[in-house]
Amino acid sequence: MTFRLWPQTLAAQLILVTAAALLVSNIAVAFWFERGQQQLTESAVTDRLIDRAISASTLLASIPAKQRAAAAHALSSGPWDFQIRHGTAPTGDMNAQERALAHRIETLLPKAKTHRSVLVEFRSPTPADFKRRENTKAVSQIIIPLVRGTQVTTIYYRPPPPPWPVQSLVATAVAILLTSLAAGLVARRVARPLSKLASAAAVVGRGGAAPRVPEKGPGDVRRAAVAFNAMTDQVTRTLESQRQLLSAVGHDLRTPITAMRINTEFVEDPDIREQLTKNLEELQELTEAVLSAAKGVGWEQLRKIDIAALAESLCADLEEMDKPVAWQAHAAAPLCCRPNEIRRAIRNLIENAIAYGGRADVHLDAFPEKYEVVVEDEGPGIADADRDRVFEPFVRLEASRSTETGGSGLGLTLVKAIAQGHGGTVRLENGQERGLRAILCLPRETAPA
Repeated sequence: MTFRLWPQTLAAQLILVTAAALLVSNIAVAFWFERGQQQLTESAVTDRLIDRAISASTLLASIPAKQRAAAAHALSSGPWDFQIRHGTAPTGDMNAQERALAHRIETLLPKAKTHRSVLVEFRSPTPADFKRRENTKAVSQIIIPLVRGTQVTTIYYRPPPPPWPVQSLVATAVAILLTSLAAGLVARRVARPLSKLASAAAVVGRGGAAPRVPEKGPGDVRRAAVAFNAMTDQVTRTLESQRQLLSAVGHDLRTPITAMRINTEFVEDPDIREQLTKNLEELQELTEAVLSAAKGVGWEQLRKIDIAALAESLCADLEEMDKPVAWQAHAAAPLCCRPNEIRRAIRNLIENAIAYGGRADVHLDAFPEKYEVVVEDEGPGIADADRDRVFEPFVRLEASRSTETGGSGLGLTLVKAIAQGHGGTVRLENGQERGLRAILCLPRETAPA
C-alpha cells in the first residue's frame, strides 16, 4: 500500500520518521510523568482532605453550638469550604472509592463520633458550585456528624490541572528541529552517492556509456560505488571486444564477396551466373546486417525531435516506393532520442508487417509518460510460444530460410536493442480476429548518455 503524502526521497523519509519518533516519545514520556504526578497529587489531596475534615469536625465539636456557623465560615478559605448542617444526616449511595475513604475517616475519628456514619461524595461541579468557585474541575464533599442533628460538611473545590509548561513545549520543538537537521545531514550524505549511482545505472540501462560514480559516502555506499565502477568497466571492455570482433569479421567478409562478384562475370552459363549473383547478394545483405548489429546502439547523440513527423516522413518515403503503408496523422510529439536509431527501428517493424502481413498501418499513441508507435498488419499473426523467440538473433519463423521471404533474422533483434537503449520496450500482440500489432514503447524522458 502506498500513501500519497508519504515523501519519496530518503532524506525526507528519514527526517519525517525521526521527527515523528521524537515527538511520540516526548508525548509518551510527558504523559507518563503527568500521570504519575496526578497520582501523587491525588494521594496528597486525599490526605489533606481527610486531615482537614477530621480537624474541622474535632474543632467545631468543641465549640458552643451558637458559634459553630461563624467558626466554620472563618475556617473557609481558598478551595476549602466548611458548612454546618442541621437536621437528619443525609444518606446516599457511595461507590467503592467513596466507601473506602469513608471507612478510613471513621477509623480516624474519636470514638465518640463513630456512632454516626460518614458520607463521602465525589461529584462534578454544579452551577451553584461555580458561583462559589469559578475555576473548578471537581468537588469533593465529606459530611461528618458532630452531635445528634448536626453535621459539618467539608467541601474541596478541586482546580483543573495546570497546562503543560511552555518550557517543555519549546524544548520538545528545539529537540525535534535539531534531530531533524542531523537526520537530514546524514540522509544527504547517504542519498547523494546513491542518487548518482542510480543515475549512472539508468544511463547504462539505456545503452549509454556509464559515467564514473564518485566513490564517496559511508562504507557500504562507497563499496557499492567501487563495485559498480568495476562492473561497468568490465562490461564496457567485453562489449567493445565483441563489437570489434564482429566488425572485423564483417569487414573481412567484404573482400572475398567482392572477389567472387568479379569472378561471376567470367561464368559463361547465364543461369549459373544469375544463381551465383543472387547468392552473393544474400551474403552481402547478411554481412551488412551483421555489421549493423555489431555497431550496436547508443553511439548517436541524443537530441529532441518530433517522433510523429519522423514516422510520417518514413511512411511517406515507403509509399513513394509503392509500399502498402498507411499513416494516421498525429499532433506534434516531442521526444529526446537518437533519431537514426528510432527511424531504423520503425522501418524494420513496417517492413516486417509488409513482408508477413501484406500491409502496414502505422499510428502513434501518446501517454503522459511515454509514446507508443503501433504498426498493424493483416497477416496470420504469431503463435504465443514464438512471440519472445522472434527477438533472438537469426531466428526466422519462415521455414525456407530465404532472405526474400524471411530476411536475415536480425531486424527484430535490432529493434529490441534500440528500444532498450532508450529505456523502452517492444512487444507483439495478435489482433482479435487476425493480424499482428507491433508496439514500440518509448519513454518521454531519456537522459543523455
